[in-house]
Amino acid sequence: MRKPFYQFAAALGLASLVAAAPAHAEGKLRVAQQFGITYLLLNVAQDQKLIEKHGQKQGVPVSVEWVQLSGGNAVNDALLSGSIDVAGAGVGPLLTIWDRTAGRQNVKGVASLGNYPYYLVSTNPDVKTIADFSDKDRIALPAVTVSVQARFLQMAAAKRWGTGEYARLDRYTQTLPHPDAAAAVVAGRTEINGHFATPPFQEQELAGNPKAHIVLNSYDVLGGPSSGTVLYATEKYVKENPKTTRAFIDALAEAADIATKNPELAADAYLRVTKAKIDRAFLVKILKNPQFQYKVAPTNTYGLAQFLFQAGAIKKQPATWRDYFFDHPALASGS
Repeated sequence: MRKPFYQFAAALGLASLVAAAPAHAEGKLRVAQQFGITYLLLNVAQDQKLIEKHGQKQGVPVSVEWVQLSGGNAVNDALLSGSIDVAGAGVGPLLTIWDRTAGRQNVKGVASLGNYPYYLVSTNPDVKTIADFSDKDRIALPAVTVSVQARFLQMAAAKRWGTGEYARLDRYTQTLPHPDAAAAVVAGRTEINGHFATPPFQEQELAGNPKAHIVLNSYDVLGGPSSGTVLYATEKYVKENPKTTRAFIDALAEAADIATKNPELAADAYLRVTKAKIDRAFLVKILKNPQFQYKVAPTNTYGLAQFLFQAGAIKKQPATWRDYFFDHPALASGS
């Protein structure tokens, strides 16, 4: 069962560092996801009933509730208020909430959802690099300052102008869900002329507006493939639900194998679950992008963690990526 964003928005506005809801028995799992292909492994797991399948292997019948949200702030509020058990968002929001909850809820990553390049797209012909943005530009992203796109933009600014100038481009950003931002960029009739997106929205923009072009690729900022979107939970949930958590991660690993070997099946799962209005052939082509890596072990996340600490965006310095991820055999090759 999927609950729409609007049912949660009002209730979550004042949520803060409060105690999670009382623990429930093993087998109950509420997962929040956002929009786009970066959540493909969840879509495949939902469509193919993989969590339920692996729950049976663990001897636990698992009931999954799917929640649709938008933006790292909303997702983090939902997790801390006890409205969900597992949060799906960027590695930026993970590091923010890991830092904020240290010694309390101790939120950490459960798994990665794979590696995908995120494109900063602009329809302004004068914008060739990030140095060309001006007051004429408005860059849409899921959550200003805290979304992973916002953090990638800050990291790019720090590399160009120095760490002290990491927030230099923040004033041009605006919070907007990916579907709305993509529609605005393709139409070209609003003040939104840029979007730090995720697939398939970035590909739709490049195909749908002849002025749309790539200004920045997240892989270039991070120095290679990296896990932009991850899943995370409180220490309490993971400790009290070890079998459910194991079933969930095992299901995601199987979903990653399916997406790698059978992108057509993964595309059909995505379409069935999300009801997205996107051409199937176009979607399959996107999923076959050789830069996409479907896997659950986090990749190349520590560089962003170091940057956020150096910039003062997080107060606690992680010694390694393992500090902000729970231990699990499937994550052993992480970074």
